[in-house]
Amino acid sequence: MSAWVLPDHIADVLPSEARHIEELRRELLDTARGYGYELVIAPLLEHLESLLTGTGEALDLQTFKLVDQLSGRMMGLRADTTPQVARIDAHLLNRPGVTRLCYCGPVLHTRPDRPHATREPLQFGAEIYGHAGLEADLEALTLALDCLNATQVRGLIVDMADARIVRALLEACPCDAPRTARIHAALAAKDTSELAVLTRDFPAASREALATLPTLYGDLSVLSEAAKALPDHPRVREALASMAWLAGHVEGARVSFDLADLRGYAYYSGVRFGVYTPGGSDALVRGGRYDEVGAVFGRNRPAAGFSLDVKELVGVVAKRPPKAAIRAPWGEEPALRSAIAQLRRQGQTVVCVLPGHESEVDEFHCDRELARQDGVWAVRAL
Repeated sequence: MSAWVLPDHIADVLPSEARHIEELRRELLDTARGYGYELVIAPLLEHLESLLTGTGEALDLQTFKLVDQLSGRMMGLRADTTPQVARIDAHLLNRPGVTRLCYCGPVLHTRPDRPHATREPLQFGAEIYGHAGLEADLEALTLALDCLNATQVRGLIVDMADARIVRALLEACPCDAPRTARIHAALAAKDTSELAVLTRDFPAASREALATLPTLYGDLSVLSEAAKALPDHPRVREALASMAWLAGHVEGARVSFDLADLRGYAYYSGVRFGVYTPGGSDALVRGGRYDEVGAVFGRNRPAAGFSLDVKELVGVVAKRPPKAAIRAPWGEEPALRSAIAQLRRQGQTVVCVLPGHESEVDEFHCDRELARQDGVWAVRAL
């Protein structure tokens, strides 16, 4: 095999895409800062038990593992930043009130989580800790939409579900963790045949309600249908009311519901949402409420947030034109070097033409040049 061939689903990022990714990253972080979110940078590598505590089998399978040559302990390369931020909130900051944190950095997956996806996403996320009310859920959702709007994504669709519904339906059922995972998978895939097999020994009310969930998707009327079709359970009522309240506050996006979509169920404890674009096969953003994420770190306090892959985002936003630049000759003349330095201090891009070579750049459009005019170095249009 050639030395330059990269592993499957791992790729170099070339200048045009790299510039676009960096611009998006900056816009996302600036948008989060506008809401008062503080930037944290978690380590890429951690002890495995810390990295995977309470995250479930799915994240375990996605995590690269290795042995620490200093301690001999097992370590992991993070596949998701959310548990790390929960640890930071619980142990390093340990603030009594509301804490808003954001992050942006690479994560690594042992396998792509969807067709054609990278195994090295650049994960951006924002999380709010310390408030149990729906106001925090709404802030997380609104910030997610504003982040996408800031990057010029249009035609947004918010799809909602709630983890409390299935938890309530399974409450009185004989169901261990592996079986629960298979039920969630069957619901997400709307595989009613598999669901019937998995729930055949459940109480009739729970079995029928679970069989109904895959049919409960669509617009706001779905919530009314669910209220009639599902058991009159306090957590079911609360979940439906929460989704209705949030949907009523969403601006600039269409809202839909899919009450059987429970991807990420190991995290979520309440409303979860995905944000889609027309024609998109999967969500650009996933988020919601995950109050239990900090419990394993000794501080179980309310939490809501979202995350997205900036590398995926760059594929759906409009391409941006090359940056305007100034072409300048190379020379040792003090006046020339001073003029170039002054332009760069002003924020201009100045590309020097080295002796015998015309500069080859794809990311800059040299629409001006630095030339001597009447004995003075000045910029003129090309």
